[in-house]
Amino acid sequence: MALYEAVEDRLRADRKLHERLAGANLTADQRVPGSPTHPPPLIEYAPPPVSPPPETREEIRRVIRRFGHPAERDARNRSLGRAGEAYVLAAEQERLRSLGLDDLASQVRWVADLDGDGFGYDIRSFVGAGDRPDQERWLEVKTTTGPMSTPFFITRKELEVSREHACPFRLVRLFDFQRRKAAFRLAPPLEKQVRLDPLVYRASF
Repeated sequence: MALYEAVEDRLRADRKLHERLAGANLTADQRVPGSPTHPPPLIEYAPPPVSPPPETREEIRRVIRRFGHPAERDARNRSLGRAGEAYVLAAEQERLRSLGLDDLASQVRWVADLDGDGFGYDIRSFVGAGDRPDQERWLEVKTTTGPMSTPFFITRKELEVSREHACPFRLVRLFDFQRRKAAFRLAPPLEKQVRLDPLVYRASF
């Protein structure tokens, strides 16, 4: 209990730390620090393994409730989401250029920004290798400033697209975005790699 109380005291005393944990350090009118036009290749890792839901002590839940659920916080922070999409867009263009595929790099499209967010993915890129380098790759980007294991939201539309178009669809999970900008990718079926918990229902008459 002394440890939990010390954590809460520190959070009350350090406003900047509180804002960072609450996701308030990235607002709609701020550019994300360190988002270059031509970023280096993403540091990519294997996705974390699926594990049983953790048993969280009430003392820890009380601290977490001060900032809201991490997935809800990231989903509300639209500027963070857009920054992650912009970073992946630039990284994909740079990757294709490094392969000598400038023509394909120029065709990478930020679908969510230019065409709307109802397609079930954010960026249309290309494989860039093998017999069909021009084969499309549809990237849905999920961004967090938290660690690799931070949960995220996926919409019904995104899940449907991953099931109906499993070949081109990839989910790119950006994590630790404020610092090293690391990532992992998930290929369908997503159900085999993450636990999907229904959290929101539409009520109609």
